[in-house]
Amino acid sequence: MAADITSAAESYFARVRRGDLPPPPVSTTLGGRITAVDLEAGTLDSDYHAGEAFLNPAGQVQGGVLGAMLDDVTAFLVTATLAPGEHCATLSLNLSFLRPARAGALQGRAQLVRRGREVCHVAGDLLQDGRVVATAAAVCTVVRKR
Repeated sequence: MAADITSAAESYFARVRRGDLPPPPVSTTLGGRITAVDLEAGTLDSDYHAGEAFLNPAGQVQGGVLGAMLDDVTAFLVTATLAPGEHCATLSLNLSFLRPARAGALQGRAQLVRRGREVCHVAGDLLQDGRVVATAAAVCTVVRKR
């Protein structure tokens, strides 16, 4: 059991959470910051910040940016379950946009639907002011170092 604890402590996710490694550049660009993770429940929460540069001509956050935030939160949840030397790659991301989002704070939530050995299914929500603005169904694969 001690080897499992040591191994988990050396995972990419654990090292990012401790501050030993910087977060991925895309997370930083999106203003992403993980606020909670519960691997037993299979959940991860992250805050994002949509800056003015993310707005479309209508003054709303462009859908691709919302998709990137949902990809980030769902993939980070899978990443949290990985062993050292493993990484996550998104195979598919199905998005639904429910209402416009404004520049400012957004909250991402991810729930692990099914964690297989190589394929993981994750549901994601993106909220603003407590209201869901977009949802995602993600399928991710576990990539092992050769």
